[in-house]
Amino acid sequence: MNAASDPQAGTPSAAGDAALAPESAKPPFSDHFSAVAAQYASARPEYPEALFDWIASLVASRDAAWEAGCGSGQATRGLASRFARVYATDPSAAQIAQAKGPANVEFAVEPAEACGLPDASVDAVCVAQALHWFDRPRFFAECARVLKPGGVLVAWGYQDIVVPEDVRAAVGDFSARIRDAWPTERYLVDRAYIDFLPLFDAPPFERVAIDDPPVREMTVEWPLMRMLDYFSSYSAVKRYREANGVDPVAAHAWDIAIAWRDSEKTRRLRWPLFAHARRKRA
Repeated sequence: MNAASDPQAGTPSAAGDAALAPESAKPPFSDHFSAVAAQYASARPEYPEALFDWIASLVASRDAAWEAGCGSGQATRGLASRFARVYATDPSAAQIAQAKGPANVEFAVEPAEACGLPDASVDAVCVAQALHWFDRPRFFAECARVLKPGGVLVAWGYQDIVVPEDVRAAVGDFSARIRDAWPTERYLVDRAYIDFLPLFDAPPFERVAIDDPPVREMTVEWPLMRMLDYFSSYSAVKRYREANGVDPVAAHAWDIAIAWRDSEKTRRLRWPLFAHARRKRA
């Protein structure tokens, strides 16, 4: 994680403490993305193929996978090339409307805590950058229900963007501006889901033999406007704009462009990637 451009790194804040409140105190569904579903679908980075190869290597068979909180399908397509059938769900109808996948994918508007799958029907349950939004005790119970004995639960996410050194100060100013607009759950991503380890390690789940992915970051080569489009897909940007009447991306775009220099030039950007994998005991 890049502390210079990640205002949430470091000591837990009051917002972070709120994110760790008892599950019973959480609302059933916090929808931060329906209003930016189309932008989210086009702006988010793709996950590395090595991540999906690793997931496939963990299962004894590849008949079916359930992806909970699939959003607009950023991870769905990678899973679909490894599993014969993928059932991809999200509680946001707007996100599902933007989702695209091959013929072996079935999309459904369903919450992660109560899907339409039969008992013991899937080889893998996968969650990409979404577990922090769930009612986690209910979701883990649902995973235990739908997974076959020996099936795996894999949840992963990525932390704040790391930009080149010469752009870091300008991007850091933008990040600082929207810091208080992030939903409190964002802090859980910054902590790489370590707060969920008691659930991951509770029966009927156990650690897999190799529970770390072979790749620890996502990387892209983007021009300036592509990165700004990504910033515009942030839920914090939407919340800041609604609260203040100012688009924070537009407000900082000029300073970021000056630091970037040639707006058509692509720059290497990266995100630290983390994952947790557990197997349902046979």
